[in-house]
Amino acid sequence: MTLKINDEAPNFSAETTQGKIDFHDWADKSWVVLFSHPKNFTPVCTTELGALEGIKSEFDKRGVKILGLSVDPVEDHENWSNDIQEVTGHKPSYPLIGDKDLGVSKLYGMLPTDSGSDSTGRTAVDNQTVRNVYIVGPDKKIKLILTYPMATGRNFDEILRVIDSLKLTVDHKVATPANWKQGDDVIIVPAVKDEEAKNLFPEGWKSPKPYIRFVKQSKVN
Repeated sequence: MTLKINDEAPNFSAETTQGKIDFHDWADKSWVVLFSHPKNFTPVCTTELGALEGIKSEFDKRGVKILGLSVDPVEDHENWSNDIQEVTGHKPSYPLIGDKDLGVSKLYGMLPTDSGSDSTGRTAVDNQTVRNVYIVGPDKKIKLILTYPMATGRNFDEILRVIDSLKLTVDHKVATPANWKQGDDVIIVPAVKDEEAKNLFPEGWKSPKPYIRFVKQSKVN
């Protein structure tokens, strides 16, 4: 399966560090960040799980649930979590999927279907493509997919920035330009015609080209 933006996030049942979950039921009507790891006790991933826990409050206040996945049994995750706390000062409080049968990794197209059904004996290099981030909306649709190499740690501030952008589009019919950050001008989406835009943004907009309409973010919040 090759997943794309706006595809429904495939549902699954899985064992996690907080018990068995049905993904769609667990997600409920929240935004979700699902991020995956090729193996426990790997150096870059250890820093990532701790870093994400360190800013978890930022996801909480945005109504975003976090779900991790690693291609190892759940029973190994506790020891790894202790290492994560020792190295980073933060122990993951969000659930971690134990994908020992490779089921979720294959369901999401991160591993080939002929990868077998047992994580035993597989190395991080064998699973190196299990390095994705998915942002899933309340409608269960995939809004973003990022794939990272094993040697490059993820930037979770960027994930927060994308979530803020996605929420602005859903709530206010605006998009965000390159390198946007909170407080910068935003762009009225093309689907909003000028007549509707006059009602939504009565103070008007700047239009350097007919197809670009900038408004201040303070006027849409």
